[in-house]
Amino acid sequence: MFTSFVPYFVLWIVLALPVVALIIYRKTVSQQEDDSLKLSPGSADAASQQVGIDHKLEQIDKWGKLLTAIVVGYGVILLAVFLYHSWVAGTNVGVL
Repeated sequence: MFTSFVPYFVLWIVLALPVVALIIYRKTVSQQEDDSLKLSPGSADAASQQVGIDHKLEQIDKWGKLLTAIVVGYGVILLAVFLYHSWVAGTNVGVL
């Protein structure tokens, strides 16, 4: 009995693509972040902009962690099933 793992691997890749997209998106958003914001009487607009960027980064991080956990979990399960299937197929080589 031969089972093709190609569809499961393609599904894993499809799940991993949004994680990669979130990494790239987070990188572009974090370039706008100013870690050393100087507070002066006219900097209220800059401070509110930084708060907005911080909120956006928090949302990206939340989804990034969730999707990364799903991709890693699915990958580990897929690897375990593949190894088990390979082991069982290897032990049944000479059996009719």
